[in-house]
Amino acid sequence: MAGKGRATVVAAMMNRAEEPAPLPKLCASSARGHQLRETPETKPGLSVATSPGSMLNPTRQRTNLNTISTSSTSNTNTNPLAECPFAGCHTAYGCGQPAVPPQLSSRVVGGEDAVAHSWPWQISLQYSRSGSWSHTCGGTLIAPQWVLTAAHCISSSKTYRVVLGKQDLSEADEPGSVAVAVEKTIVHEKWNSILIINDIALVKLAEEVQETDTVRAACLPAADKILSNNYPCYVTGWGRVRSKWTNGPLADALQQALLPVVDYETCSKWDWWGSLVRDTMVCAGGDGIVSGCNGDSGGPLNCQRDDGVWEVEGIVSFGSGLKCNMKNKPTVFTRVSAYIDWINEKMSAN
Repeated sequence: MAGKGRATVVAAMMNRAEEPAPLPKLCASSARGHQLRETPETKPGLSVATSPGSMLNPTRQRTNLNTISTSSTSNTNTNPLAECPFAGCHTAYGCGQPAVPPQLSSRVVGGEDAVAHSWPWQISLQYSRSGSWSHTCGGTLIAPQWVLTAAHCISSSKTYRVVLGKQDLSEADEPGSVAVAVEKTIVHEKWNSILIINDIALVKLAEEVQETDTVRAACLPAADKILSNNYPCYVTGWGRVRSKWTNGPLADALQQALLPVVDYETCSKWDWWGSLVRDTMVCAGGDGIVSGCNGDSGGPLNCQRDDGVWEVEGIVSFGSGLKCNMKNKPTVFTRVSAYIDWINEKMSAN
């Protein structure tokens, strides 16, 4: 079983050059979905590729947004990005605190539409080809100029842009959304596409974004934090809305799905993921009902602390290529807490 799973995952990764972004083989995510029309003035640093999907009008470039200053929350996390990452930090908000609280419900088969702007750190990574834009991966805003995503989402031959404050990918000029050029991408230097290890990357935006009710950063967890078995977390993204099939239809509206954490001891059992899972990863789901197909490659595993603040504990990395919601094959995420030093180092140096 483990050997077959490895072959399935590796086969998916071999196709990366042609279609950057499929989950290494987690139900192919929404890598080939929504296509957006761009005006001829496509700027360097913005990007996407054409694919069958919803045709949209251009998403506007970054505009002046009303600034809402932020403040630190009571948090024992010593990570400098675990508090307010935005300039100011004087008044109302810190990281991981949406203006519109998410509607947290019991387990929902196939996930459900998220309340608009209740996951304001969720971004759409898009790339360009022939003047068109397509959503290819999810990601997480962690600072005014930085987005966290998966290494397998990034191709050196592509030019990207990031769309923030987005709820519905079929809506062209959505209020509260903003598209920002990408200055550079930083893929982990030890990313291995065969073993699918160190599946993490940073995207530096061409300019800082201002915090609004629709655009806010998630908190990062403390270094080496380990979540307990069955800890309730949510995966978000514009993924498949029928989790039974890896090629099910894509969602226009942002999706959310409850995925309880599966501890390493369980997830690494031979009849689960075996040796494919490393201690730098975190598993969630695996009940045969809900999976990361409801999210996107590179998107966040959102987990709420006891004080109500949300942290991005994982980056969607891989899953079963047989079917999205395969029992005992939970979605596997890059464990963010294992890479706090790397994140801080790269952000400081760039």
